[in-house]
Amino acid sequence: MTAERPQRRGPRPANQRGAARLAAVQALYQLDIAGTTLPDVLAEFESFRLGREVDGEQYREADAAYFREIVTGVVRDQRALDPAVHEALTPGWPLQRLDATLRAILRAGAYELTARADVPGRVVVSEYVDIARAFFDADIAGMVNAVLDGMARRLRPAEFSVDTSDAGA
Repeated sequence: MTAERPQRRGPRPANQRGAARLAAVQALYQLDIAGTTLPDVLAEFESFRLGREVDGEQYREADAAYFREIVTGVVRDQRALDPAVHEALTPGWPLQRLDATLRAILRAGAYELTARADVPGRVVVSEYVDIARAFFDADIAGMVNAVLDGMARRLRPAEFSVDTSDAGA
């Protein structure tokens, strides 16, 4: 008799880093669309959004330092991140053609894959796929999964190599 694995329904509850990732995507979106300055966006989120109630919705407690690192890292490294994301996209779909929220998700995921070797690549991919599910349908979440998974395998091949030495043991 085999035990059935419970099926996951919807995104996992966010921990403080997960909440920081979601807030970072929102801040990056705001930077992209509104043309707000980086210091203004950081101050707004850190003072008025992270862990606070906004328009009747309670924001989760977030790791503010992690939030700040992702947002500032994406802005600082965007000239290197954008070509890497573009390369991972389907030919004919330039990054600038994508929805601003989708660009923010992919940029933030790419930043973590390149700058945060302490966070497993599979965790990065999974976290940003969950964020994509909050904003988009399954097809777009699947695209985020494919793009970030491809980047993770290219950037961190050791994490994704299969150890066959224990096969059959």
